[in-house]
Amino acid sequence: MNISKDYLSRLSALHNALGIPENYMDTCSLPVCEEPADLVDTEADFYGRPQRLTAGAFAAWTAMKAAASNDKVTIFLISAYRDVDYQHNVIARKLAEGRVISEVLQANAAPGYSEHHTGRAVDIGTPGCDALVEAFENTEAFQWLKTNGNKYGFIMSYPKNNPHGINYEPWHWCFRRPEE
Repeated sequence: MNISKDYLSRLSALHNALGIPENYMDTCSLPVCEEPADLVDTEADFYGRPQRLTAGAFAAWTAMKAAASNDKVTIFLISAYRDVDYQHNVIARKLAEGRVISEVLQANAAPGYSEHHTGRAVDIGTPGCDALVEAFENTEAFQWLKTNGNKYGFIMSYPKNNPHGINYEPWHWCFRRPEE
């Protein structure tokens, strides 16, 4: 992958504005995630907000959601694509709430390092479970995803004790088909 100098410069400016350590780009174990040129509109998320994914990820999401439904399991989008500016704003909001950057970076990748930037990541919810909580692992939806997600090209990116230093996120799945 050939990341443009302009994109890296943009990331550096966003990191500086958030107080992310200068060596984050060098020491982070997460890859730089480029924003795709082409995204398609998906269904709205659980909150009614419009969402976008790459065409391949959306086709796989749609097939996976239908297969879960056929197995009497309901899954829905909590969030999908977000650009680096959106990621900056998420982190800035948490910092404004009084959190420290090292804590925030355990829950949110720095701008440029979130799989959501790729248009292939989805945060998944299910009825009866609050959004974006570890308790999602106790749901029928999570058990179904663990068994079936890879059949549709989705993997859980941040399992317990992952090497990236990101908190366990059983709701975060990323489409990883090689042809995309």
